[in-house]
Amino acid sequence: MKAQPRVQVVHWAPGRMRDRVEEAMAVYETAMAYPAGIGMQRAGYAVSHTRLPGFRAVAALDEQDRLVGFGYGYASRPGQWWHDQVQTAIGPGQAAYWLTSGFELCELHVLPEHQGQGVGRQLLLTLAEAVDQRRMLLSTPEGPTRAWRLYEDVGFVSLARHYRFPGDARPFGILAAELPLRWPPPPS
Repeated sequence: MKAQPRVQVVHWAPGRMRDRVEEAMAVYETAMAYPAGIGMQRAGYAVSHTRLPGFRAVAALDEQDRLVGFGYGYASRPGQWWHDQVQTAIGPGQAAYWLTSGFELCELHVLPEHQGQGVGRQLLLTLAEAVDQRRMLLSTPEGPTRAWRLYEDVGFVSLARHYRFPGDARPFGILAAELPLRWPPPPS
């Protein structure tokens, strides 16, 4: 069995994310098993996100500086597409609490050959430590996935289940957690 290269998680400034957005979107495309070209279609959105208030990004790099995973997000604000979708999905009571001082985890992806090795957890925890907000929110496809288990392990709770965002036929869960995230998880 071939040993996996060591991976280092580093913070990326907005400019660094813009410089390597094509690599990041290739990881996104592969990790999500999307058809070729979808990642590049989303690259413009990722670049525009780097200019939003509270933007933070992390990258997992192997020994040759190849990107094997990344995560980023920004302060969630009224008028942003995802914020407004989530506000509708979870209702005004929950929205008033969870979206106030909320950080939107927009993307967190790891190449399949590096999944199950703690890279996603390291990306998530490193990113969470760097944000100024009191809460973190995300949406993830429904199902018993490694990602879903990771989010639950560090303290995320479901705010909405089986939500369908416009333009995507898949059902999503909307999850949120108080910061700091808890790790290791409490014994069961």
